[in-house]
Amino acid sequence: MTDPDRHILEDFDPGATDDPDEVHALYRDLRTRCPVAHTDSHGGFWALTTYPEIRAAALDDSRYISSVKAVVPSDPRGLRRPPLNFDAPRHTPYRRALDAALSRRRIAGLEPVLRAHAVRVLTPMLERGSGDIAQEFGALFPAWVTTEWLNLDPELAPLLAETAARWVRAWRQQDRPVVNAMSERMYEMARELVADRRAHPRPVEEDPASSLLAERADGEPLETEQIVGALRQSLVVGMVAPPIVIGSIATHLGTDQELQARLRAEPGLVPGALEEFLRLYAPYRGFARTVVEPTVVLGREILPGEPVTLTYASANRDATVFDAPDDFRLDRENIADHLAFGRGRHRCPGAPMARLMLRIAVEELLARTRSFTAVGAREGARMPELGIVSADLRFVSP
Repeated sequence: MTDPDRHILEDFDPGATDDPDEVHALYRDLRTRCPVAHTDSHGGFWALTTYPEIRAAALDDSRYISSVKAVVPSDPRGLRRPPLNFDAPRHTPYRRALDAALSRRRIAGLEPVLRAHAVRVLTPMLERGSGDIAQEFGALFPAWVTTEWLNLDPELAPLLAETAARWVRAWRQQDRPVVNAMSERMYEMARELVADRRAHPRPVEEDPASSLLAERADGEPLETEQIVGALRQSLVVGMVAPPIVIGSIATHLGTDQELQARLRAEPGLVPGALEEFLRLYAPYRGFARTVVEPTVVLGREILPGEPVTLTYASANRDATVFDAPDDFRLDRENIADHLAFGRGRHRCPGAPMARLMLRIAVEELLARTRSFTAVGAREGARMPELGIVSADLRFVSP
């Protein structure tokens, strides 16, 4: 536990702004002035802001554990769900089961149906010539992606989108009653899914719930409630970041007409562009760990019980690793080094699915417009996310 007599000066205020540009300016200042920073906000936590230290912490899961606090601010109910909130070896069977249902073959097989969903969701905005790309498309298309990956009843997709959006807003505001109500809706979806797969199992490589039910830890089945928790976490994780990343990418393209035109003319460049967009617009600033022993990082001592955030968004703009880090560069040589999906045991298992989803979103947005422009005010995400959660675009049809 933290020494109650130990006084640490507050180095920054994470709630000072939600404007993405201003947050990145804060990180730029901290990387130079105070790369291991502390704040009293959200109960007090440390923030690592430089690439080498963040990468090292993400890879050192024996010293930096996830089972105490995995996100700042945390779910106000303090629940622990696998695999994000578990440490190895408890973490391993859940991750193994989810990875089994995320094979390249499975993901490739989903592309045609996901592309059809993307076109259907985009069409109303394109027909009227304008819309909020993050809220209207970015919030609904990922619900269809999650529905297809988990093999949910298609009727659940709109409900999932609405429920997850309300849960996210309440979580950011630490509104416990709404968090509880929306979370219970998603738990019920997960419970019904588990019950159905017990009665009607599917191939483990095609169905996450069936894969979790078939998994064994020390020869024993995984606990039912933990399986439910893992699926409930999958419902949320697949719905939180995508609207932010889609909103950020579309806004960037909507203000850079030259890049937009080039990608429209040369769609083969889109996958490479996506990696640079992921570097620039990593959507989290609050993923956390807790050290298991006193740890000194760049001269500052962090004690057990004190949360440490790994600000991947800051690491991805560290000028000691990425030249001209605030600029978009399509041909960046070391783009594979970005940390948008983390590193180590807790690296995002859904990264391949996320890449497919984003590629489809960008390809269809470009293919079905002659041009689009970002207009009006934009809303930034609140802690622990970072990026654009609301942005209007004006479309010109082909």
